[in-house]
Amino acid sequence: MSKEDYEIVIGLEVHSELSTNTKIFCSCPTDFGGEPNTHCCPICMAMPGTLPVLNEEVVKYAVKAGLATNCEIAIESKNDRKNYFYPDLPKAYQISQYDEPLCKKGYIEIDLGETKKKIGITRIHIEEDAGKLNHDPYGRGSLVDLNRAGVPLIEIVSEPDMRSAEEVDAYLKKLKSILEYIEVSDCKMQEGSLRADVNISIRKKGAKEFGTRTEMKNMNSFRSIVRAIEYEADRQIEIIDNGGKIEQETLRWDDVSGKTFQMRDKENAQDYRYFPDPDLIKFTVSKETQELIKESLPELPESRKKRYTEEYGISERDSNILVSSKYYSDLFEKANKISNNPKAVSNWIITEITRVINEKEIEQSEIPFSAEHLGELVILIDKGTISSSIGKKVLEELFENPRKPEEIIKEKGWIQISDENVIEEIVVSVLDANPQSIADFKAGKDRALGFLVGQAMKQSKGKANPQMLNSRFIELINNKY
Repeated sequence: MSKEDYEIVIGLEVHSELSTNTKIFCSCPTDFGGEPNTHCCPICMAMPGTLPVLNEEVVKYAVKAGLATNCEIAIESKNDRKNYFYPDLPKAYQISQYDEPLCKKGYIEIDLGETKKKIGITRIHIEEDAGKLNHDPYGRGSLVDLNRAGVPLIEIVSEPDMRSAEEVDAYLKKLKSILEYIEVSDCKMQEGSLRADVNISIRKKGAKEFGTRTEMKNMNSFRSIVRAIEYEADRQIEIIDNGGKIEQETLRWDDVSGKTFQMRDKENAQDYRYFPDPDLIKFTVSKETQELIKESLPELPESRKKRYTEEYGISERDSNILVSSKYYSDLFEKANKISNNPKAVSNWIITEITRVINEKEIEQSEIPFSAEHLGELVILIDKGTISSSIGKKVLEELFENPRKPEEIIKEKGWIQISDENVIEEIVVSVLDANPQSIADFKAGKDRALGFLVGQAMKQSKGKANPQMLNSRFIELINNKY
C-alpha cells in the first residue's frame, strides 16, 4: 500500500517551565544556569523529613494557561505521586496530578492556509521538573545536577487530533505564542523551557480504531519535531506494509542521523502507581479567583490579529507573522505608536528584521534595540531624511551597536540628498553613460527606468532621494534626450 492509504494520528504532551521566581514546593530560585547544585535545598534534594509547600503562584499561572486555552478550571484539585526511578529524580517519585487535573476540556484553533482547525486539549496539570544528568564525555560516569529539580511545570496534553507534521508545527507555535503573551513561561526551547513528547500512530484511512502508538520524548525544536514525525510515520508504514507489528515503545530522536531509536517499552498509567500525595492537602481555586485571573489576561494573539487586519489594513498573512511572536507583536505595537505608520513598521519587522535575525541565527527575544529606535527609523524615512536603502544600513547598525537612528546617520554621513542641483548632476551623469537605456525606455521598456535609478543610487552611495531621481529621469528623457 502507498503512504496515501494511511492516516497519521498525533497527540502531544507539552511541558512548559513556569517563570515563577521560586520552585513549586520550596523557595529555591528557578533561574536558568548557575553552578551545579547551587539552586537547591533539602526539600528539592528530597532529604528525609522535609515537607513540600505548594507555591500559590504556580497554581495561578496554570489557571492563566487554562483560561487562555479555553479550558474548564477545577474548583478543587490535588497533587499525586507518580512513581518511577531515575538517577536525577531524588525522591524516586515525581509530584504531579493524575485524576483531578487543574484544567481540562480546552482547545486551540490553528490556521492551515485558508482553513482553521480546533485541536482539543485534554488537560493541563502542574508538576515538578526532575534534575539533570551531566555525562562525562570520556565515559567515566555521570554527575547529577539538581538545580532544575522542583522547577514548576505545566503539562499540556492534547487530544490525538493532529494528522500531519504541518498541523503539529502550527499547534506548537500557536501554543508557544499564547504562553508568551500571558507571560507564564519564557518558552526558550534552547534552554528546555518548552519541550514536547510526541505520540504518533498510523491507521488505514477510514478506520475508526487507533493504531499502536510510539512516543518520542523531550523534543525541543520545531524543525526536529517535524522531521521526527515524518520519519516515524514512514517507519511505521513500512513495518505494517511488510507484515510487521508496531510495538508500543518510547523512542529517542537523533537529529544527526535523522532516525528514531528505542529507549524503553512505553509505560502506562498503572506502571507509575499514582496515589494522592499525603504531604500535600487538596487545594481550591474559587470562582471569584478564576474571574480575577481571567480579568488579568492580556489581549491574546487572535484578538490582536483581528485588530491588525481590521484597524490597520495589514494582510492576514502578515498579521499571522506579527502575532506569532509576542516579541514581534510588542515591537510592532510600540513602534507604531511612535511612527503612526503600521504598514511600514510591519514591513520592516517581517522583511528586514527577520532577515537579519536569520542571518545572525539569534532569537527574536535577542533583538538588541528598542521599539523606539524602530519607530524613529520609520519616521526618518517618511520625512525623506534617509532613503529606504540607507534605512537598511541603519538597521544593520542597530543590531551591532544600538543607539538613536539620528545619531547613526549623522555619524555615517547618511542623510538623504534632496538638493535639486545635486540630483540633476547625478541624473545627467547616469544618462550620458547609458544611451541604450534611454532608447529602451523610449521604446516602452519600463525596466530601463529602474536600471537608471539603480545606477544613480549606486553613484550616490544610496543617499539620493529616489522619488526625485525617478521624476527627474523621466523629465529629462522626455524633454532633452
